[in-house]
Amino acid sequence: MRICSTKGKILLVSVRDNNVDQALRALKKKMQREGIFREMKLRRSFEKPSEKRARERAEAVRRHRKMLRKRLEREGY
Repeated sequence: MRICSTKGKILLVSVRDNNVDQALRALKKKMQREGIFREMKLRRSFEKPSEKRARERAEAVRRHRKMLRKRLEREGY
């Protein structure tokens, strides 16, 4: 089973012993990791440029805070 992601990367999932349910679970997990579901949700409707900037800024803040939390956990300050 092959699926092309939006980044041009091909997701490849093999079906073993005709077990399609297991292959679908693996495919969904890979798609989740690649962020395909999230991108599909964003592309469902038009997003105003101001909303896009605000969303990207909020995502950057979340990433930064997460990085600081991880650093604090690692270094133990």
